[in-house]
Amino acid sequence: MALPMIFIIMCGDIDISIASIIALVAYAVGTAASFGVPIIGLFAIGLVVGTVAGFINGFLITTFDMPPIAVTLATQSIYRGIAQAALEERAMTSYPDGFGYFGQEFIKNTVIPFELVLYLVLALIMGLILHKTSYGRRIFAIGNSKQAALFSGIKVQKVRIMNYTLMGFFSGIAGILLTSRILSARSNIATGWDLEVITLVVLGGVSISGGKGSLYGVVVASFLVGYLKFGMGLLKLSGTIMTIVIGTLLIFAVLLPRLLDGYKNKRKMLKQQAQAILQSTPGV
Repeated sequence: MALPMIFIIMCGDIDISIASIIALVAYAVGTAASFGVPIIGLFAIGLVVGTVAGFINGFLITTFDMPPIAVTLATQSIYRGIAQAALEERAMTSYPDGFGYFGQEFIKNTVIPFELVLYLVLALIMGLILHKTSYGRRIFAIGNSKQAALFSGIKVQKVRIMNYTLMGFFSGIAGILLTSRILSARSNIATGWDLEVITLVVLGGVSISGGKGSLYGVVVASFLVGYLKFGMGLLKLSGTIMTIVIGTLLIFAVLLPRLLDGYKNKRKMLKQQAQAILQSTPGV
């Protein structure tokens, strides 16, 4: 989910509804499985539900010029509310044979998880799109200045709605894989993942204000945070402690670039002042 979130944040937007989209996808997949839908049908349903949910976010934000934080906060409640109203305290645990492979198993005759291979392939594709295509250049331009990008002929609203639709599609993938891993669908599934995804992106070097960043930095950050959580799990730290650590990382990731920029600007200003004094001093 961090991969398309890069596109959204680099355009100066945000999406905090992604964990709720996963809950909605898990409910849709679980319901379809209970009616005997085969695996390929479950994938299709999960991807369609996620994509539509993401498109709704982008449509509301761009068509009505609404703040992304307000729209996604509202849809966060709506999407998870649908799952909560339908499932209540129940869990859906009936899935076809072989469905658990995508979230639990390894590539044949190796110790490499299927999820890891899929992640690396998707990261490579998204990296090429961001850094090697005109679409990626449009994202950088929009992040630096939406107004300037609009005057240069970029269809800003179209790019933004595409980003949110892509975010929904990837949330659909994440929802399917998570359901496959735990073979269960509950209304509280993936709670708190919004914070983790945003932390990964910002920690990976993507500016929270947009226009700057690299996909490769986010990939590295995803492994670092993953190992950090794994280590905290070995230490038997509670989920609450993990959440506090992730939140602290987010503050640090946002604050550090600002401190560095302030330090660089201060040094530059002092250097200019010293040069001005030297130039105004006779005989120097």
